[in-house]
Amino acid sequence: MSLHNLTPAEGSIKKGKRIARGEGSGHGGTATRGHKGQKSRSGYSRKIGFEGGQMPLQRRVPKFGFTNINRKEYQGINLDKLQSLVDSGKITDTVNLENLVAIGLAGKNDLVKILGGGELKAKLNITVHKFTATAKAAIEAAGGETVTL
Repeated sequence: MSLHNLTPAEGSIKKGKRIARGEGSGHGGTATRGHKGQKSRSGYSRKIGFEGGQMPLQRRVPKFGFTNINRKEYQGINLDKLQSLVDSGKITDTVNLENLVAIGLAGKNDLVKILGGGELKAKLNITVHKFTATAKAAIEAAGGETVTL
């Protein structure tokens, strides 16, 4: 056996229809497109979502709400996550955006908000974009410091 005599397994390859190659092929004449109508013409392409003239789904379904183009998305980080990072030794006493990016909790262009979920025992100096009221209180109760960017 060598490369020049390799063939696919019997029955694994189907021969494609040879369309519009004369009457003898069995697919001549209209070339399997049927007679007349939009779909028989060259250049036909159906719009995405077109339902044959029926009102399309995306127009039948009611729209509601609105999207605020000025909305700011914050990457939330809970206090218990910070505590687990302190326990594992990944952060010591200072938490800032560079540390969080290095650990992988936030992207370099993210806005970061510290949330009050969980418990914080470590004394941390945290510098991020926003704090919830409960998070700020918990950090200061543990003897830490909060600085808003």
